[in-house]
Amino acid sequence: MREKLCPNKVSTQEWVDIITKAHKLGIPSTSTIMYGSIETWEDRIDHLMILRDIQRETGGFTELVPMTFLGKNNLMGTKSNGASGLDDLKLHAIARIILGKDIPNIQASWIKIGPRMAQMALCCGANDLGGTMMEDPISVAAGSSHGEYLSREEMHAIIEGIGRIPVERTTKYKRVN
Repeated sequence: MREKLCPNKVSTQEWVDIITKAHKLGIPSTSTIMYGSIETWEDRIDHLMILRDIQRETGGFTELVPMTFLGKNNLMGTKSNGASGLDDLKLHAIARIILGKDIPNIQASWIKIGPRMAQMALCCGANDLGGTMMEDPISVAAGSSHGEYLSREEMHAIIEGIGRIPVERTTKYKRVN
C-alpha cells in the first residue's frame, strides 16, 4: 500500500529500520496513520500492528496521530471520497484497542476532522486534542475547512464540553502546571 500511496519514499521496511534505529538512539517520535484514501481496513490494522511492534521493541513513540485523508487538490482525491465520520471514530477506537497499553496517547486532529468530530473521537479512544497550531498549509491545501488555529480557551471549551478536564502538556506528554 505504501508503494501505491507514496512510490517515491522509502519502503515500509526501510522506514521501520530508520525509526527503530532513531528510537534506539534515544530520539522519540510521533507515529501517524493516514487513512481514508485507497487502503482497506486490513491495511489500516496492519499499519497499527507495525506501530505496536516497533513500540514494544523501542518505546520511542510519544503518540499516534490518526490523520483522515483530505483529497482536495491532489490526484489521489479523484480515487477516493475519503473516510466517513464513522470511519474516523472507528479508527480512533480500534487504535485504542490495539495500541492502548503500548502507545497510550492517541490524538484527535481537530484540523483534519473538525472540533465537533474531535470531541467525539475523545469519547471513542483519543485522549489528546492535538495542538495549538498557528498554521497548517498542507491540510488547508488538501481541503481542510476547520481552520488552522484554536485559542487555548476554545480548546478548553471543546474538552470541557464533553465533561473532561483540560491538561496542558509538553511534546513528550509531561504535564505543564
